[in-house]
Amino acid sequence: MNEENTIFDVIIIGGSYAGLSAAMSLGRCLRRVLIIDHGQPCNKQTPHSHNFITQDGEKPSLIAEKAKKQVLAYDSIQFLNDEAIAVQSMDKHFIIKTKSTKTFTASKVVLATGIKDLMPDIPGFSNCWGISVVHCPYCHGYEAKNQKTGILMNGEVAFHITQLVYNLSKDLRILTNGPSNFSSEQTQKLSSKGIEIIEKKVQEITQENGVLKAVIFSDNTSISLEVLYARLPFEQSSSIINQLGCECNELGYLKVDQFQMTTVKGVYACGDNSSPMRSVANAVASGNLVGALINKELSEVAF
Repeated sequence: MNEENTIFDVIIIGGSYAGLSAAMSLGRCLRRVLIIDHGQPCNKQTPHSHNFITQDGEKPSLIAEKAKKQVLAYDSIQFLNDEAIAVQSMDKHFIIKTKSTKTFTASKVVLATGIKDLMPDIPGFSNCWGISVVHCPYCHGYEAKNQKTGILMNGEVAFHITQLVYNLSKDLRILTNGPSNFSSEQTQKLSSKGIEIIEKKVQEITQENGVLKAVIFSDNTSISLEVLYARLPFEQSSSIINQLGCECNELGYLKVDQFQMTTVKGVYACGDNSSPMRSVANAVASGNLVGALINKELSEVAF
């Protein structure tokens, strides 16, 4: 790239659903946009995407491929297969450096970086993640309806997810992976619904090509299951966030205002890194909004 091709209106870090959606909004307004992506989406193991109209049941990778093709039809948008590793704020502009030693400049930055799920030290768990060990009844629940189901959670979050899943399957039990910490009222309610609370430590998950077979406990007893819901801890997946000084909330998501701007002026966020609603549909919606809001700000400044 020559020098002219290193200066953009907006640099988007992350080229999955949220980043591509933001780019399309901006490209349709003739904004010069660079998308930097190194090809590690958090749902790369998930076989099908659901609850997204026009794409229900489609493979996530095919949705992304189709989106990328449509986005790059806009001449002002460029896509770089690379990783953003360093950022510097200078005179109302941001300088981004990549792993391949390229340098780019923009007045606005969009963080569409997603999050990184932290897998528990349970053999077989990561093999099933996104396939038969899942996080969301809205994304996966219909396909798992009436199946033998477990919920690998504890306390308030377990009770909340159980309420949602109970509508999808009555063949349900909670695996607290240690002593339960439900209130007496919650324990009584779960018992009245015939939902067993299993407090044994989970030792291993047996599976075949990501398809859950059974959960083995530390006392070597086991239970056969077809689907397991789990809520994992996570971390932000890009060091750029800390370098910029963007703040996160108490849950670990990027703080954004009503305009999707982070706590750093000129830096916006969209997708999973700033919302607990983890879905392709939500990522696309938030990216679309970010693109429109950035274009509004650029237009007002230039007018």
